[in-house]
Amino acid sequence: MAEVERAPRAEGPASILAIGRATPTQCFDQSTYPDFYFRITKSEHMTELKDKFTRICEKSTIKKRYMHLTEEILQENPNICAHMAPSFDARQQIAVAEIPKLGKSAAEAAIKEWGQPKSSITHLIFCTSGCLDLPGADYQLTKLLGLRPSINRSMIYQQACFAGATALRLAKDMAENNAGARVLIVCSEMTVMTFRGPSEAHVDSLVGQALFGDGAAAVIVGSDPVVGVERPLFQIFSAAQTLVPGSDGAVEGISREVGLTFHLTKEVPRLISMNVGKCLEEAFAPVGISDWNSIFWAPHPGGPQILNQVEAALDLNPEKFRLTRRVLSEYGNISSATVLFILDEIRKVSAEEGRSSTGEGLEWGVLFGFGPGFTVETVVLRSVPTQY
Repeated sequence: MAEVERAPRAEGPASILAIGRATPTQCFDQSTYPDFYFRITKSEHMTELKDKFTRICEKSTIKKRYMHLTEEILQENPNICAHMAPSFDARQQIAVAEIPKLGKSAAEAAIKEWGQPKSSITHLIFCTSGCLDLPGADYQLTKLLGLRPSINRSMIYQQACFAGATALRLAKDMAENNAGARVLIVCSEMTVMTFRGPSEAHVDSLVGQALFGDGAAAVIVGSDPVVGVERPLFQIFSAAQTLVPGSDGAVEGISREVGLTFHLTKEVPRLISMNVGKCLEEAFAPVGISDWNSIFWAPHPGGPQILNQVEAALDLNPEKFRLTRRVLSEYGNISSATVLFILDEIRKVSAEEGRSSTGEGLEWGVLFGFGPGFTVETVVLRSVPTQY
């Protein structure tokens, strides 16, 4: 029995074997977005609120964002442009159709890089906060990609910004406890459920309208990479989740007839910066690391104030968040997909700059997911040599 019980498990740690990403074709320049937003929502008479929104967009450090919603779609669905008007059915119709398609594009990119047949994928994890349907986006993606019917599917709904890290934690368990498993993670996010017009009574909603963008990312995770066939990018050394004490109500969202409404408090950057040190200490104690400038970083940016306050609290060199800030600037906050975009950027830039490893020349790194709850996901990564 002992041999039978041991046989199904992998021998080595789980590794990320490939990364792919995708965005809608529609791109908005952040500098002109306030004009578009107030015009399309018929809110140009709210001049003071528009000025405030313009300042929020300027302070976001975002240069552009990609979105599926176009002017034509919004004109055909005016209730989506209102702040609080029944519009769930219209939003859902768009999201259910388009979120799996965007996920498919990212998955195809990852599978192409991986170089193995789709039939070798044994598990699928799909993350989104953008739609709710039965069967879900995992089922739709299985059909769109032509994955085998016996694939083991898991669906992560409504976990928002920390879900990309959650998926890595779950994939690690799947890969290490099932010999030969290859897990496809797909995080596909769209703002169709959260887009709404401005309201003087709910100014915090403007922050989300200025930060969030659409995009999808996919990774393939597996243990015991096939030598000469599969190329590991990062080993997933450990993964843990925790709730921040005293953070109730910091980030909340609820699905209603008007779509997905959310509430953000100004306390979020402070809550993260006050607690991230403890998460790091617990995660890196097994490998004896306490110098946070000696590791590479892939934190969910949320917004620039989160990065600024974490940087200050941990006395980090500004270069540590260089690529995270680049992703925020070029894509905005893409919820669960953001950290995977950052990982892709890290490994690509490491290769372009001739670094010795995929982690900007450093052996160890951390990926952080932050989101509703307030929840923190801490994933410790180990980079691999860029040359074989």
